[in-house]
Amino acid sequence: MTDSSPADGFTAQTECGGPTRTPWRAFLRTETGSAAVLLVAVIAALAWANADLSSYDRFWRTHVGLSFGSRSLSLEVRDWVNSGLMAVFFFVVGLEARRERDMGELRDGRRIALPVAVGISGMLVPVAIYLLVNAGHSTVHGWGAAMSTDTAFALGMLALLGKRLPTGLRTFILTVTVVDDFVALGVIAFAYSERIAPVALLVAIGILGVIVLLRYEGVRRGGWYALLGVAAWVALWESGVDPVVIGLVMGLLTSAYPAARGDLERASGLFRRFREQPTPELERSARIGLASAISPNDRLLRMYHPWSSYVIVPVFALANTGIQLSGAQLSQAFASPVTLGIVCAFAVGKPVAVLTASWLSARFSHGRLRPPVGWGAVAAGGTIAGAGFTVSLLIATLAFDGEQLENAKIGILTALLCAFTLTWAVSAVIGLLPKRRRNRALLGTAESIVDLAVPVDPELDKIRGPLAAPVTVVEYGDFDCPYCGKAEPVIRELLADFGDVRYVWRHMPLTDVHPGAMLGAEASEAAHDQGAFWEMHDLLLAREGTLRFTDALGFAADLGLDTERFERQLRRHKGAGRIADDVDSADLSGVSGTPTFFINGRRHHGAYDIGHLSAAVRTARQQAALTEPES
Repeated sequence: MTDSSPADGFTAQTECGGPTRTPWRAFLRTETGSAAVLLVAVIAALAWANADLSSYDRFWRTHVGLSFGSRSLSLEVRDWVNSGLMAVFFFVVGLEARRERDMGELRDGRRIALPVAVGISGMLVPVAIYLLVNAGHSTVHGWGAAMSTDTAFALGMLALLGKRLPTGLRTFILTVTVVDDFVALGVIAFAYSERIAPVALLVAIGILGVIVLLRYEGVRRGGWYALLGVAAWVALWESGVDPVVIGLVMGLLTSAYPAARGDLERASGLFRRFREQPTPELERSARIGLASAISPNDRLLRMYHPWSSYVIVPVFALANTGIQLSGAQLSQAFASPVTLGIVCAFAVGKPVAVLTASWLSARFSHGRLRPPVGWGAVAAGGTIAGAGFTVSLLIATLAFDGEQLENAKIGILTALLCAFTLTWAVSAVIGLLPKRRRNRALLGTAESIVDLAVPVDPELDKIRGPLAAPVTVVEYGDFDCPYCGKAEPVIRELLADFGDVRYVWRHMPLTDVHPGAMLGAEASEAAHDQGAFWEMHDLLLAREGTLRFTDALGFAADLGLDTERFERQLRRHKGAGRIADDVDSADLSGVSGTPTFFINGRRHHGAYDIGHLSAAVRTARQQAALTEPES
């Protein structure tokens, strides 16, 4: 086990050998944090262009070439950014979309239909508005610039208004933006690509077929995929199809799955062998074992997502948002159908589309396809969806040039400002509502996904607090885990602060890293047989060091238990069956580390200090109260 610093003591877990952070939380932190970097890049591009437009254009139009034997590929720096680096951006988008499909909200097939419908509607309605504004003008072909939401800016707005809006809105918006990006790439490939070269396109498709075959055969060597990905990118470029699509396709092909307890235990065993005999052969075995325990999606997302958010997207903004701003330029732009079409599409079309598609889906499905949040939050999500930037700017550079491109850029930046202003206004109005109506507007009454595979059974589970409490906190823990020890006083404080919470302990002894884990679990079961489970629970978590048999007997004596009966049950492993049932339920719920918490059936991701757990309990209590009839 790797020790954790005090700062992260309430975010770490023992996961068969080390602390971990939730990929979903890490994704949100990176994505929202990068919005500030992206904003700085936009300001820097504007400042550079207004200080010296000629040097700005000269730099980004510089040709850079690569040679492959007798063949060469020479592109402008801006093209390398827009078609090369942005392929990595869409690779990350594809990875996150696949993760949501395999492990997130979209693993329930019924949850896919609503965001897909909202995402498609959120593109068609803005496009229709743009076409209406630009009808009869030569700029009508730029409709693709008016349809796609920017993930970084959208989640950045949610971060700024996080206390006013529910966390469930993040997943909803992210899923909608993934649909946006997927459709937008299809638009780029077929509506804004140059004349298609069939032979090169067939070569690219053939390479993708080889990639799919390697994935099917379980090949995990990243070098092969990188080489084939580059080859497919070149083939698509030669075919006339914008090659950024290759990134999304490869991301979607990369599977995600939780770390299985068996794989983690096997990795721990390999590492122990290396620790005892540090040879190159065992080092390689340990490294491969550790890597194989984590899904390729996890490893690649952790590797590339920060680069995409903090480097690639800001560089893209720096390369494409440099325009000269003056009173005359702005006046001319806002008289242009391009600017007006883009602003109206995002500021009006997106909110209308998101709300209408959500309402119609709920109505015609008889409530089966309700949004995961309340209608007030959906309205805020619609205004947030009006934050178009990255993909819109990319399509604008393909559809326009010269003055029209400048007008499109001004429209995209203006729509971004409108999105933030409208979202702030919607959240402020919701904040003025009475408490119950505000909670209903934010949280809604849709059933949430239940992550806890085995429901709490008062006849079998160990429970503290009122049996009929509206909020249930389940912890999978290990009595030899130091992080469980840190969490125990937090749980005590939580139960003291909330009188309507019941707490459930379930066993998850990680015997491969904690030698006393099983003994502690069996000692608690032996104490439970004499009506002293919670007293033994508290003693076991309060101690330090590995539990020994004599320690367990001493605790039994301190509690005034029948020590002969207690020892007899320990030696016969009487509690092993009950512990095995808990472990089985943990496996079914995807638990691989301790402590892991579930609140009203939903897995709690992130820190487990009193602030985070209290906030999660309050949200669960508010959600439960919405299903009760008003008095």
